[in-house]
Amino acid sequence: MDFGNNLLRPGPALRFVTNPPVAGLDALLEKAMDQPPHLLVCDDDREIRDLLQRFLRQHGYRADTAANATQASKMIDNGRFDLLVLDIMMPGEDGLNLCRRLRAGSSLPIIFLTAIAEETDRIIGLELGADDYVTKPFNPRELLARIRAVLRRSAPEPIASFDHYRFSGWSLDPASRELRNPEGAVVPLSTGEYDLLMAFLDRPQRVMNRDQLLDLTRGREAQPFDRSVDVQLSRLRRKIEADPKDPDLIKTIRGGGYILVSDVQRSPGH
Repeated sequence: MDFGNNLLRPGPALRFVTNPPVAGLDALLEKAMDQPPHLLVCDDDREIRDLLQRFLRQHGYRADTAANATQASKMIDNGRFDLLVLDIMMPGEDGLNLCRRLRAGSSLPIIFLTAIAEETDRIIGLELGADDYVTKPFNPRELLARIRAVLRRSAPEPIASFDHYRFSGWSLDPASRELRNPEGAVVPLSTGEYDLLMAFLDRPQRVMNRDQLLDLTRGREAQPFDRSVDVQLSRLRRKIEADPKDPDLIKTIRGGGYILVSDVQRSPGH
């Protein structure tokens, strides 16, 4: 069977053949960390959980599974995970509500698994702070590629000579990805929100349209008609603007795009 043409589908017909781990991207990720990334797969379908766990482990990752949101919450509270693969439609608490709870105080990267027809759920998931999504049925290789991309984007930045940003009383330390408000409180950012904020901080007082922002934040992973920038911008404004509906920091330029109007100071990290 040609694995490249095989889709992962729920139900008794679920089968796929795995190839040996692909060297390169996994090796680079592992080298950048003390040990391989630790992934959690939360899905109420046992067959999907078990097959994804085996597939991810064969590609060099540590992978655990949870059958529902309650179990996943306990595992996240008691251990350290680098990324959560989360099914949206589950009995009891669904994936959207779990994502909402996690985003209240965590920047854990989240990739949603969602039915192909549920476009509304995908948009809501991004609005809640998910980093990406994969639609069912899916090829496990696509999920693996998206996991790699999100892990790359969420990895700590190398410490540069000038790596601390200050703007309008706010501060951001890229080495720790820690954003603090003018009162000094930490404001958690999802990977997408962080990428978007960095794009603005590196180009203050410069108008950028959504295609430029999409290229800066997602690059080759961007898809045609990708609306993730709009969703991430809305979330970012809710976190850093006094009035998100009438923003003072990130302005909308009619027919042009968006601009960070604040001055940005860069200073050596500590």
